[in-house]
Amino acid sequence: MYRHRALGTGLAVVLATTASSLPALSQERIGTIELLTTTESYDPIRYEAAFIIADAWRQLGFEVDVRPLEFRTLLDRFYSEQNFDVTILGWSGRVDRLDPQFFLGTLDSRQGVLGGNNPGGYENPDYDALYDAQGREFDIETRQAIVMDMQDLYVPDMPVLILFHRDEVVAYNNTTFTDMLAMAGEGLYSEWGPMQAKPVGERKTLRIGGPQEPDNVNPLASTSVWGWKWMRLFYDRLVRLSPDVEPVPWAAASVEAVDEVTIDVTLREGMTFHDGEPVTAADIAFTFDYYLGADYSYFNAYLAPVDRVEQTSELGVRFHLKEPSAPFATISLSQIPILPKHIWETIEDPGQLAPQDVPTIGSGPFRFARYDRGEFKSLETFRDHFHSDEIAIDAVEFVIFADAEGVFTGMQTGQVDMTAWRMEPGQIALAEANPDLTVISVPDFGYFHMTFNLRRPPLDDRAVRRALAMASDRERMVNVLLDGRGEVGTSVIAPVNTFWHNPFVERFDYDLDAARAELEAAGYSWDAQGRIMR
Repeated sequence: MYRHRALGTGLAVVLATTASSLPALSQERIGTIELLTTTESYDPIRYEAAFIIADAWRQLGFEVDVRPLEFRTLLDRFYSEQNFDVTILGWSGRVDRLDPQFFLGTLDSRQGVLGGNNPGGYENPDYDALYDAQGREFDIETRQAIVMDMQDLYVPDMPVLILFHRDEVVAYNNTTFTDMLAMAGEGLYSEWGPMQAKPVGERKTLRIGGPQEPDNVNPLASTSVWGWKWMRLFYDRLVRLSPDVEPVPWAAASVEAVDEVTIDVTLREGMTFHDGEPVTAADIAFTFDYYLGADYSYFNAYLAPVDRVEQTSELGVRFHLKEPSAPFATISLSQIPILPKHIWETIEDPGQLAPQDVPTIGSGPFRFARYDRGEFKSLETFRDHFHSDEIAIDAVEFVIFADAEGVFTGMQTGQVDMTAWRMEPGQIALAEANPDLTVISVPDFGYFHMTFNLRRPPLDDRAVRRALAMASDRERMVNVLLDGRGEVGTSVIAPVNTFWHNPFVERFDYDLDAARAELEAAGYSWDAQGRIMR
């Protein structure tokens, strides 16, 4: 009896060994994964990173098709259409994003709609519940603990791999302008840059160079940093975040909490739009109601707490919130652009406006002047603005170049005064050697990411995403592609944002053996040619 049992055990071992080395008859090859990235001319770092990643994934047995796309097309595929397998893109570290609300919201399932900030479609009810809880929590240490838990919760699921946080290394021409101060995460091209710049000579036009134009200048359709960095110069907000990232009442003379769900705002007196019409509380109430009623997901995270908005006087408005919102007064009120009611109230479908029909009337410190698509755009200082006495320049011009090399050449030849985009590693030493250029480096709390579309196989499988993360050599990207000017990412909250960053989340270091083990444990195998099967 014992001999038969031993034979049976041995046979089981043989069968198990054979099964692990040969795919089951029912198993099929995994389809090709399309990896979208930017063109080489737009960003050679992300372009090269895609090929580094694809080479390692092929070693795991996956077939990978790297497809570089023009930036606007890439954004459309990612946000508007959600038509992708895996995409390499980035979230800029704008100052409002030092508060964790925005970056955490990129994994909120309710933002997985078309045009929303969660294009990968990550869904985790526990995460959503914590997201709501941290937003309601006014005790800073309790909120911090919830934010830490959220990072612990999502990272093992690997819906998005944070590739790296890239240092923002920028430059300006010190013979034409002074007082060019960089902001953390934004570099020189912040909303305060044009308001602080001081001309050295007679020319009072600040010329900025960048490799990308806005996706559009429609405040109810734009989803790119290039659109919003430009629009926020000619649209006011109730609150602005100062160069020290402190909330400053802007179009609002005061912001007062009546209670945890009631916020009173009083406007400044004497404000006008660029067409001369007065800015009143009716415009504020209209703006928020208009955004709430529009099919525009980009601002959903900021607007989600709002129940209704009530005009209380000519300059007074009251916000009624659905629930307490810790970041509402400082973050939500600092992001929504004030729209002139008399212009927008006649527009029924703002997201479908043709480019030539988009209104460009705001009340900001600069006034829209000109936009030649693909080439040039300009603003004029709005001298009726309450802050205009603090502005030393008369105009801002933005020259659009074909690539980062063109921007750098424009800096060297004096065609532009500053860069709107970080320099490439090979350009930095040349800029530092030029006495006419001042080079500034600031850490970035934004990040470059690789997002998986969880709606598509095999990326809907947690084990596959974890394995692909382990097969992405991010240390090489930082050390070789960035020349060490950056840091490997671990979470959507950057290490430089120390109060909110969780340094103890699961790490996914480059390890092909661990990646194979993850796949094998999940039931994957390989055929005789090394192609992955399931």
